[in-house]
Amino acid sequence: MKDISHKVLKFSGHGYLRQRLILATLSGQIVKIDKIRSEDDDPGLRDFEASFLRLLEKVTNGSTIEINYSGTAILYKPGVITGGKIYHECGTSRAIGYFLEPLIALAPFGKQAFDLTLTGITNDNTDISVDSIRTVTLLQLRKFGIEEELELKIIKRGSAPLGGGEINFKCPIIRSLKPMQFTDEGRIKRIRGIACSTRVSPQNANRLVDSARSVLNRYIPDVYIFTDVRKGEESGKSPGFALNLVAESTTGVLYCSEQAALPGETPEDVGNKTAKLLLNEISNGGCVDSLNQWLILLLMVLGPEDVSKIRIGKLTAFTIQYLRDLKTIFDVNFKIKLDSTDNSLLMACVGVGYVNYNKKTT
Repeated sequence: MKDISHKVLKFSGHGYLRQRLILATLSGQIVKIDKIRSEDDDPGLRDFEASFLRLLEKVTNGSTIEINYSGTAILYKPGVITGGKIYHECGTSRAIGYFLEPLIALAPFGKQAFDLTLTGITNDNTDISVDSIRTVTLLQLRKFGIEEELELKIIKRGSAPLGGGEINFKCPIIRSLKPMQFTDEGRIKRIRGIACSTRVSPQNANRLVDSARSVLNRYIPDVYIFTDVRKGEESGKSPGFALNLVAESTTGVLYCSEQAALPGETPEDVGNKTAKLLLNEISNGGCVDSLNQWLILLLMVLGPEDVSKIRIGKLTAFTIQYLRDLKTIFDVNFKIKLDSTDNSLLMACVGVGYVNYNKKTT
């Protein structure tokens, strides 16, 4: 693996803050991020960004974070990823997914297996839901050899705005990743989903199911949507309902969509919208959905010094910037080839041979 830890990398703006901190932690690279909302009436870091920095300190040892007086610049010197048993309150400004999603990239490379408990909002329309992380994101890790003892339990659900949800995430540690070749997207064979509700009539979950099925059954008969109706302490502090859908192909490709109810929306509105979003995700094609492009590409970069290849339907704006940051921090270029038959992209790279030296060989 190349030695890239001898200089301070500089970035500007609050966009992509989490990904840059995570890439810095994995690479051991010192980063400085300035001009964080420097032109705003309320400049500097937001409370949820400061909370994420505190969580990053909890899962590492020896990290130092220097924030200037106005909060518009930070200097981050990463430490060692420790993992272990950690508890963190995420607050209600952003959902649990905001905090958990980037940590999934760190978890396999800790000194100890992650046993992470987070509290806050489990489903909203700003951040990825804990359902999508459990049913799709974690399954991406298995393609790279991370399988045993990988789980996410939803102990309590918490709808916006007051939250009250709680999850437990466990991830084993590994020494190195396996290379991955995944270019056959196959055909959709089934659709599964979870309709959840908190502090509202259980009938709302059934209405979510019926409205989603009314759209999806036109295309495929194998549609099954579970209902998860929470009551009492398990239902958080706010009323709400949400739907998560996952389509699986014959080759194991997973596409997901999700929606949580906005004020005034009916279950029929949410179910219909989520189903149409899933159909749009499927139509984009590729072997990974838009929410998880970044994770697949990062794990390809961290893989052994061998070629990994993935077919992607359409790059999101987030992924395009992520590729730039991967180039800046890990100095890895992707070879991108357009497949003219379906306009998908074949992306390949040679991994940097990332090794977790904390994990002893067996």
